[in-house]
Amino acid sequence: MKTLNITISDIEYGMFGIKSEQLNFTDFIELVSRQLMRQNLNRSVALAEKYGLSSMTMQEITNEVKAVRKHAKTHS
Repeated sequence: MKTLNITISDIEYGMFGIKSEQLNFTDFIELVSRQLMRQNLNRSVALAEKYGLSSMTMQEITNEVKAVRKHAKTHS
C-alpha cells in the first residue's frame, strides 16, 4: 500500500468536513465528490434563477424537454 500526502488549507479542511488527518482513498474521494456535487448544484440553481427557470413548474419543464426532443428529431 502507498501513502499519499496532501496539503490543504484550514478553510478547505473545514469546507470538506474532514474529521481526521488520516483518510483512506475511498473516503477522500467521497468527500471531494460530495463537495463538487454541492458546487455544481449551487451553480445550477444560480443559472436557473438567472434565466428564469427556477419559477417553472414541473409540467412546464416537461413540456420544454418534449419540445426540444421533438425539434431535435425533426432536424437530425
